[in-house]
Amino acid sequence: MSILPAIVRNRLEVLRALLDPSLAAERLRPRLDELPKSLRLEARASAAQLERLWSRLSATAPKAKAVKKILADPTAIADAETFSKNIENYAGTIKVPFGIAGPLRINGLHAHGDYFIPLATTEAALVASYARGAQVATKAGGVSAALLSEGVLRSPAFIFADLLEAGAFVNWIAHNEEALKAAAESTTRYGKLFSLEPYIDGEIVFLLCRYSTGDASGQNMVTIATEALCRHIASACPIAARRWYIEGNFSGDKKATFLGLLTGRGRKVTASIILPKAHIEKYLRTTPGEMLDYARVANLGARLNGQIGAQGHYANGLAAFYIATGQDAACVAESAVGSTRMEDRSGDLFMSVTMPNILVGTVGGGTGLPSQNAALSLLGLQGPGHAAALAEVTAALCLCGEISIMAAIASGQFTHAHGKLARGVS
Repeated sequence: MSILPAIVRNRLEVLRALLDPSLAAERLRPRLDELPKSLRLEARASAAQLERLWSRLSATAPKAKAVKKILADPTAIADAETFSKNIENYAGTIKVPFGIAGPLRINGLHAHGDYFIPLATTEAALVASYARGAQVATKAGGVSAALLSEGVLRSPAFIFADLLEAGAFVNWIAHNEEALKAAAESTTRYGKLFSLEPYIDGEIVFLLCRYSTGDASGQNMVTIATEALCRHIASACPIAARRWYIEGNFSGDKKATFLGLLTGRGRKVTASIILPKAHIEKYLRTTPGEMLDYARVANLGARLNGQIGAQGHYANGLAAFYIATGQDAACVAESAVGSTRMEDRSGDLFMSVTMPNILVGTVGGGTGLPSQNAALSLLGLQGPGHAAALAEVTAALCLCGEISIMAAIASGQFTHAHGKLARGVS
């Protein structure tokens, strides 16, 4: 009897079938002959730059001329300079289909109205699922949503000779808060440093710098501000660090972390609703009891697999919504941390989501690009003054996704819906 796990044996069988050892060694060795010439990096997008890039591609890539017509169409050429702050080596645009869910009624502290939700995705059944959740939520009177807190983190790290120096450094930080705050805020009109928390690990000190960022998502804003703070420390602090880094990988930037779950990184929002039993039976074709039965199993699965938080599929709605509205799509990794809660309320069903790391903005980043700006305008949330509302819409959208997926799996509709919409199976 083999003591190797079945998964290891299966992988070995696949590898043996693909290649014999001598051929595998030949294919995997480094090759230094006839190295290709790297593309010249061009930071400024323009029609001329676009033409230079495609001329280079056409010289070596057989299908370049054919695909250029799709990726670098006349609109992409005409709008080239629009993309200069968002891309390097601009080569055109990728068209992602987008659909609309809603209207979704939201009763929020900042978002208060009926919203048509733009979702950009290539995944069939996604828009249908969120639309179904939005429909039943709206018929129940809408989603209540509240922005609870905000603060984008950056965590520079400082390395000292020993623990004694690290402690002296933290003491100096405590006596120079105002100067550090001024240095950071000198780089931005909108960012405010409102928390500075030292964390000592031996001779290494992390500074958890938490900022409010106005209506921007703020990733670049807080990086530039923290750089100024660190350079002030380097020039003014009598305890000289051996080295310092702008980010010590402690902040949770674009990663799912327990720090984010507990203290938040971005905008923390909670959204909730009570779904009447009659609505669940009519529109979701299941019952509160069946959904709660499945919720108990899903929560057990989340605990057993070590999920940070416990939720069904925030990432689906977040990715589609972020792409459509010009957010940093990589922030889905941390924004998808959170918890979904379901409880019986006198036969009806209470559902809520709490999401501590929603990183969205209505200015800056990709929000000014033509398509994304139009999507924000469709929401009525384009430009300054709307970031808090956008965060509440984001959480309400994710709640709609939780309503729909929990109902679909509890009632046995999940597979059929994907087969019907993705494959045309009736």
